Amino acid sequence: MTERVNKFSSLRLQAEALCCERGGREVFRDIAFSAGSGQLLAVTGPNGAGKSSLLRIVAGLLSPSAGRVSVETGDHDADPAASVHYLGHLDGLKSAMSLRENLAFWNRIYCGTGDPGAIAAAAGRLGLAHALDLPVGVFSAGQRRRAVLARITLSPRPLWLLDEPTSALDKDGEAALGDLMREHLVTGGVIVAATHLDLPVWPDLSLRMAVPE
Repeated sequence: MTERVNKFSSLRLQAEALCCERGGREVFRDIAFSAGSGQLLAVTGPNGAGKSSLLRIVAGLLSPSAGRVSVETGDHDADPAASVHYLGHLDGLKSAMSLRENLAFWNRIYCGTGDPGAIAAAAGRLGLAHALDLPVGVFSAGQRRRAVLARITLSPRPLWLLDEPTSALDKDGEAALGDLMREHLVTGGVIVAATHLDLPVWPDLSLRMAVPE
């Protein structure tokens, strides 16, 4: 635990004058925020305000039309892409593969191994130990969301970008998500969560996005 606190203690995420256009339409303009170690930023607003686009820009999956995003981790040699866990609307799970196979695949991507112990622990943490050898295609929407949350526990990364993280979760699933978020924040991580529902952890910061006129 101490190692993770030290690793994430100098984390700083900053966005300056961000603008976004998609298909020739302005989605948002002049968005700015800053979040440091241990802080949760909740991004709210109506459908079409650009919450998902903002997270994709921070994740490096979408280029802004103006402005910049910087992520400072204190490790100048670190690959910025390896500092981020992004949970979007697509879950990145292979339906024909079992949960065990899916988690093993991502464990190899993140850590270069398919550690059976880490995979079992991740599934158990999200209440999916009984489903490790079932194909993900038979999972409910809530189970698939839990599977994605299990995936992000396989590798400690300082910045979590969560798009509607409580979607499809029942009360127990929300409680498990809350535990993960609190643990990440206590160890010095940063979370940016786009949501229209209450989060299981109270945000330190908030950003309200409006649809451009």
